Amino acid sequence: MSVSFSSSSLFSQKPLLPNLFGNQRVSGLWSNPQIVRKFVVRAGAKRVSFGKECREALQAGIDKLADAVSITLGPRGRNVVLFESDTLKVINDGVTIARSIELSDAVENAGAMLIQEVASKMNDLAGDGTTTAIVLARAMIKSGALAVAFGANPISLRKGMDKTVKELVKVLKKKSVPVKGRDDIKAVASISAGNDECIGNLIAEAIEKIGPDGIISIESSTSSETFVIIEEGMKIDKGYMSPHFITDQNKSVVEFDNAKVLVTDQKISNVKELVPLLEKTTQLSVPLLIIAEDISRQVLETLVVNKMQGLLNVAVVKCPGVGEGKKALLQDIALMTGADFLSGDLGLKLDGATSDQLGIARKVTITSNSTTIVADPTTKAEIQARILQIKKDLAETDNAYLSRKLSERIAKLSGGVAVIKQNEWDQVGAHTEVELEDRKLRVEDAKNATFAAMDEGIVPGGGSTYVHLSELIPIIKNSMEDLDEQIGADIVAKALLAPAKSIATNAGVDGDVVVEKTRTCDWRTGYNAMTCRYEDLLSAGVADPCRVSRCALQSAVSVAGVVLTTQAVLVEKTKKPKPRIPQVPGITP
Repeated sequence: MSVSFSSSSLFSQKPLLPNLFGNQRVSGLWSNPQIVRKFVVRAGAKRVSFGKECREALQAGIDKLADAVSITLGPRGRNVVLFESDTLKVINDGVTIARSIELSDAVENAGAMLIQEVASKMNDLAGDGTTTAIVLARAMIKSGALAVAFGANPISLRKGMDKTVKELVKVLKKKSVPVKGRDDIKAVASISAGNDECIGNLIAEAIEKIGPDGIISIESSTSSETFVIIEEGMKIDKGYMSPHFITDQNKSVVEFDNAKVLVTDQKISNVKELVPLLEKTTQLSVPLLIIAEDISRQVLETLVVNKMQGLLNVAVVKCPGVGEGKKALLQDIALMTGADFLSGDLGLKLDGATSDQLGIARKVTITSNSTTIVADPTTKAEIQARILQIKKDLAETDNAYLSRKLSERIAKLSGGVAVIKQNEWDQVGAHTEVELEDRKLRVEDAKNATFAAMDEGIVPGGGSTYVHLSELIPIIKNSMEDLDEQIGADIVAKALLAPAKSIATNAGVDGDVVVEKTRTCDWRTGYNAMTCRYEDLLSAGVADPCRVSRCALQSAVSVAGVVLTTQAVLVEKTKKPKPRIPQVPGITP
C-alpha cells in the first residue's frame, strides 16, 4: 500500500537557511517555497490481534511496565537500574522508568506505550504521582479484562467507571485541607522526594522567599554547598510554538542558558527580517528566544527545519494577552531582558533590527504551555524601577479591570525566581554521578508536588485516601441501574486499594492486612510506612497534594477505559532475520 501527496514545502534535502531570492542558498539557510516535493508513505505488513488475544497481549505489556515502576512506590520503595546510551543510572522516578521501557513483542509494547501515556499525562498535569497513576491503571485494566472475559459489556463498564471517578473527585476536593505554613510545605515536598527531609527543607525555604506565585529553578553549582538564592524572573502563560524546538526530550522542554531575546509586537511574516539576527547569534554560538505577536507558517517551518538540522538554536513563543495588556507584558519582558521593544507604534521595525537590540536572559525554560525567564543580574535596578512605576499607576487608577491587570504585572515582575543551587558532586546529599541524577529527579518531583498542594490543598498520604474512598463506592453504585455499570464501580473500588498495598509490600508488610486495618480507621488515619504505625497522617506530615491524587485517578480510569474497549491492535509485523549463509572452506560467502 502506498499513499502520496504533493505540497509546496520548504523541507528540502539540502541543508539550511532560507532561499529567499530564487534557487540560491542565503546565509546557510534553505527555504524555497517554489520547491515541490512528492512525499510517499508505504505501509509495511501488519500483525493483527483481535479480542481476547489482543487484550491479553496488551495486559502482558502493561504488567511488565507496572511491575518495574510499582516497586519504587512509597518511602521504602526500591530503586531501578537503567542502562542506556552506555550510561548507568540508578533512579526512583516513575515517569523516567516508564519512558525507558521498550518491549520486544510489538503488541505488548503497545500496552506499555498506553501506560507510558498515563505517566506523561500525569507529569504534564501535576508533575508528580506517575507511579500511583500506573498502579491504579494496571489494577483497573486487570479487573476490567476479567469482567469482559466473563461477558460484561466493556462500554457499560467504562461508563460505570467514569461515573464513579467523577463522584470520587467531588469527595476528594471537599475533603482536601489547605496548605498552612512551612511545615505543610516541607511535609509535601519531603514525601514526594521519597521522605528526604533535606529536599523538603530546600523547597520550603524557596517557597518562603518567593511566595505561592513564584518560580523555582534547579541548577548545578561549583560551590561545596546546596543553597537557595532569589533572582529576578518572570513566567508567562505561553509555551513553544512547535515541539521541534525542544532541547530536552525526556522533560519535553526547551532549556537555554545565556540566551539572546528578541521582543516585538509585530507578526514575523518574512524570514529575511530575522536573517541578520540569526547569523549573529549563530556566530556567537548563543541560543535565540523570539517572543512575538505571531509568526507565519512559512517562517516557523524554516526555523524548525534549520533547528532540526542543527544550524540554529532557536525557539519561538507567541505572546499571550490582547490589546494594551499584551503590549504592556512585552514591554516588561523587554525591560527584564534589556532588549529594545520593537514596536510598530514606535516606528521600530523588524527589518533592519540589529543584534544590539536583543536582550539577554540568564536562563530560559519553555514547556508546552509556559515560558520562564530568569533575568540577567544587570537588569535588576531597571526592574525595581518599573515595579515602582506600576505601583504608582495602580494607586492612581479607579478602573477595576485596569487595577487587576496592573496587579498581575506587579506579581509577575516581583515574584522572582528561587534558584536551588546544587553542588555538582554533592547535590542534596548525592555523592556519585549516578545518585546525582536520581536526586535531581526527586527535587523536580518535590517542587511540582508543592505547587500542586498549594493550589488544591492536601489529603492523607500513604494510599490511605484511596482506601477510604473505596468505602464510598456502595453508595455511588446505588445510583446505577445497569448491572455492568455497577461492575465498573466495583472495578474502581478494587483498584483504589492497589497503591496502599504496593506501599506496604515495598515496606515489607502484608498489603492486605494494612488495607483491612486502614478501612476501619477514620479519614485522616492510615498506615505510615516510615514509622510502621497507624496514625493521623496529616499530623505526622504524610500528605499528598489533592491535585496529584485527583489527576492520578482520572488519568488511570481514562486509559483503562481505552484498553477495555479495544477490540483489535495493528502493529508492524516483525521481519524474521535471514538465515546465515554457511561458510564453506575455500569459498567466500
